[in-house]
Amino acid sequence: MKNQFPPTRTAALARLAAFIPHAGWDYARSRNFDRADATARLSPYIRHRVITEHEVVSAVLAQHDARSAEKFIQEVFWRSYWKGWLELRPSIWQDYRRDLCAAHNRVQTESGLRADFQSACKGQTGIECFDHWAQELADTGYLHNHARMWFASIWIFTLRLPWVLGADLFLRSLLDGDAASNILSWRWVAGVQTRGKNYLATAENIAKFTEGRFNPIGQLVESAEPLQGPDRPAPTPLRPLAPLQPGANTGLLIHDDDVTGAPLDTAQHIATLNATSARSPLQTAAHVDAFATAVLADATMGVPVTPLSSAQQIADWAATHDLTQIALPYAPTGPVRDTLDELVNIAPHLTLAQIRREWDSACWPHATHGFFRFKKQIPALIDRLITP
Repeated sequence: MKNQFPPTRTAALARLAAFIPHAGWDYARSRNFDRADATARLSPYIRHRVITEHEVVSAVLAQHDARSAEKFIQEVFWRSYWKGWLELRPSIWQDYRRDLCAAHNRVQTESGLRADFQSACKGQTGIECFDHWAQELADTGYLHNHARMWFASIWIFTLRLPWVLGADLFLRSLLDGDAASNILSWRWVAGVQTRGKNYLATAENIAKFTEGRFNPIGQLVESAEPLQGPDRPAPTPLRPLAPLQPGANTGLLIHDDDVTGAPLDTAQHIATLNATSARSPLQTAAHVDAFATAVLADATMGVPVTPLSSAQQIADWAATHDLTQIALPYAPTGPVRDTLDELVNIAPHLTLAQIRREWDSACWPHATHGFFRFKKQIPALIDRLITP
């Protein structure tokens, strides 16, 4: 495993500082090229909130005007848009989990599908660029965003594999694997997110943006209809927050969705939750688990904590300390939220007082339609969240 992302806040801040001078026109010109210096490579840190969207955008705007840094700032807000879109439609996540189980059952019972699926995961398809990206994913836990789009398109339209299996491969392999950004991006490539609009990788585009490293001419399906899917559900309101009850025996739970989202001096008993094993019905990559474990340890350094990895372990920890309330950073729709929902079933007497960041509360309600409409809100969101 090539450790390109040291799992510390110090490393994240150093990478942010090194990138900031290039966050303007340099980023806008180079961001689509599949090379290491074309992007910020901050996503594993932002995904776990080792550093936050607020910190990143604030730092960029301290050195660039909003126009020159527009493309990069939009990419940061894309993450918040996807988070909000799924948070307003949590049934999409449940549908994905259901369809994924069905697809894995097919893999077990259909030998042809099983062979094709295994070849794709191992990078043994004979399509050089795809096989390279599959190996890069396994070796580093990271892929350039453009490579992710090409990979997903080839997976769906050339290899004709179920998109949910590809989304699952990413979610259990990527250091920045995130329920919203990952699942909704795969849906977009497939054509079920934006009805009637899919994304098709072409040899010409791959050759251009890999600067000639790959040119899969004649190997790709470059014309295909979007996949069919059910109508999207209407957006629902954000989940209400349970207030912190004064005087309750309270523990603090820091989880891998937001390792810096709650002050460590708010409770005597502190635990960490690494829920990476809940990302997939298959085994999550060892480097994904190790990264989450390490950033949780870094965020709580010097503070005695109890490491946990399941709902039952949280319930047992709470019972050991006679806790009636757990304070924690807000967990959006995804594996951590699933773990907490399971906890509620196991220990319904526990109050979960979640702390939602102002950034999320401000951005997520605007994710009601497409990103174009959301994008119009970015200047006002910057004024509200960042501008003094």
